[in-house]
Amino acid sequence: MGVLNVTPDSFSDGGAHLSTDDAVRHGLNMAADGADWIDIGGESTRPGARRPSVATELERVLPVVRALSHRGVPVSVDTMRAEVARRAIDVGASMVNDVSGGLADPAMFATVADLSAPYVLTHWRSGGVQEHRPETYADVADDVAAELRDRVHRAIDAGVDKDQIIVDPGVGFSKNAIQSWTLLRRIEVVQDLGFPVLVGVSRKRLLTQVCGDEAGLVDRDLATAVVSALLASSGVDLLRVHDVAGTMVALRTAQQLRA
Repeated sequence: MGVLNVTPDSFSDGGAHLSTDDAVRHGLNMAADGADWIDIGGESTRPGARRPSVATELERVLPVVRALSHRGVPVSVDTMRAEVARRAIDVGASMVNDVSGGLADPAMFATVADLSAPYVLTHWRSGGVQEHRPETYADVADDVAAELRDRVHRAIDAGVDKDQIIVDPGVGFSKNAIQSWTLLRRIEVVQDLGFPVLVGVSRKRLLTQVCGDEAGLVDRDLATAVVSALLASSGVDLLRVHDVAGTMVALRTAQQLRA
């Protein structure tokens, strides 16, 4: 899954693809590099980010969703708002990626159920609220799996088809670097829930533990590719990355080694 942020304030690529033409060009390039999905988001989730209005998010997202989907590129919409999810599906998106796990918008589960679209449900205790309090877990992998299970049950109770649900452990969301690395090492606990698993570590702060605090995007992308290849070898189903070409090289290398 290639990341396409159409925002001015995302932590690593904010403002890089603000025009529709630039965003579409980048999406097409990622698809050509091997991305199966292009994940289009109009709201930054970086620490301290201010939420855009619904109208602004729609203005950023819809033209890009429409243009890429009309070119035959599978598109997911990265949004915490039910209205944005519905409008994006109406113009061609075919998946909803909700990093709040349905907590940010009480209408999300019912909307997804009505849309009958694949739905990525992410673990994030704050539900989209940009809080910076330390989180405590008795066992981060077990606790995240249990909390994901609860959210999945609530989604199913609201009418979401269980066969359309994908779970994301939410690396970096309500988790510090140590907790995130522990969760990645024990990803099988999340896989045991019985749903496809998506993981996104791309360019996230936890990578500075291996790259250094002053690491640039090239170093973070390299670390992302290594982690992604290891996760794929562990059976993770979807990987959300900024650098599709580099990640594909890592995946092909790992596959060649296993072959």
